[in-house]
Amino acid sequence: MKQKTSAVNQITEGVIWKQLLLFFFPIMLGTLFQQLYNTADAIIVGRFVGKEALACVGGSSGQLINLVVGFFVGLSSGATVIIARYYGAKNKKELNLALHTASALAIIGSIIITVFGILLAPAMLRFMNTPSNVMTGSVIYLRIYFAGIFFVFVYNIGSAILRAMGDSKRPLYYLIVCCFINVFLDIFLVVGFNLGITGAALATLFSQAVSAILVIRALMKPEEMYQLELKKIRLHRFLLFSILTIGLPAGFQSMMYNIANIIIQSSLNHLGTDAMAAYTAFGKMDAFYWMISGAFSVSIATFVGQNYGAGKMNRVRKGYRASLWTIGTWGLIITLVFVFAPNTIATIFFHEPKAITIAVGYLIIIGFSEGFMCIELTTIGALSGLGMTRLCSIISIIFTGSRIPLAIFLKNTSLGLHGIWWAFSSTSIIKGIIFVCVFFWVTRKQIYETTM
Repeated sequence: MKQKTSAVNQITEGVIWKQLLLFFFPIMLGTLFQQLYNTADAIIVGRFVGKEALACVGGSSGQLINLVVGFFVGLSSGATVIIARYYGAKNKKELNLALHTASALAIIGSIIITVFGILLAPAMLRFMNTPSNVMTGSVIYLRIYFAGIFFVFVYNIGSAILRAMGDSKRPLYYLIVCCFINVFLDIFLVVGFNLGITGAALATLFSQAVSAILVIRALMKPEEMYQLELKKIRLHRFLLFSILTIGLPAGFQSMMYNIANIIIQSSLNHLGTDAMAAYTAFGKMDAFYWMISGAFSVSIATFVGQNYGAGKMNRVRKGYRASLWTIGTWGLIITLVFVFAPNTIATIFFHEPKAITIAVGYLIIIGFSEGFMCIELTTIGALSGLGMTRLCSIISIIFTGSRIPLAIFLKNTSLGLHGIWWAFSSTSIIKGIIFVCVFFWVTRKQIYETTM
């Protein structure tokens, strides 16, 4: 057992770039598989049911789901940081208390969201000006999804805990299993049984339930540093406060981003089904690079959290620099693909010329800011590992908040719909630059203070 713990702790001892990549690649593959089955939903529904159905599983309902899940993922980052620190410091007692507190938070949060989500689904969709021809399907999809939100929350907090302790492989294995289950059930229920939107929602719910069961099973296995015991799941006040202090700003930051997307989605709803379907499909495509950048964010947050807990600030800065080189290269690749091959990507999802035209414009404009968005996410992960989610939230809220009036203003100019995309792209470029400057300023200050 000790040998296993020593291998995991190479995050604080081994060659930096090697440990980052060894930890990152399972997360990256996991996020790719996760996005694969989300995109499979879009492709199968769009091809076999139609663009109205695609707008139902994405569109307004997709934005609301991203809002809720994004907030909880941000909130769970508080648990990730706290547990990574205790693991790096080898504090077994506090680590286990944090583990059980985070589990209780997931259970309580999922119950609240399930009740409110099911009851308020129609009102939320009406608030977003959802067109009448996709309203019924959107309500069905949203209610089924919220009925299974418990599994989403449990998986997310469980996998975050495993990664915080250096285990990025098992969450990958669970995602691979669930990806194949989801794709199989999509084909079986949507195509085979002609269940349409309901079939897509049920396929997602069942696959998420499997992932939750697998991650709970992993946490309940006795390890040298931790073990989840159901009878010990409860909220411990001090650790709950610590988790919320770090997690709430990250959750609100995610909410602000998704609220901006909801406002944009509401504007697009007035432009018809083609605009809705195009935005939905390329929200899925967009998420491929976003999820990989998110994987870097998770890996650097864990790396920084464990090394910060071990008191190794110079190692923190070196790890961040190594991540910047890697994520910068990835951002450049995505930029080239989006800008120079947009038609090829668009025809994967659509055969309607108008939807393809809208999607191509989106890809080209957003493509210019891809590298900066990748850098932004990675830097947010590094700052979160230091516990500075409040600072990240302030910066993100300022720029994301300014994105909304800028998008509305540019939309009413000769740019039209392209003005919305330019508002997203320009603010992302500025944010990426600012976050990098903030990280080096913060860490240089901390190193200086520790040497005084």
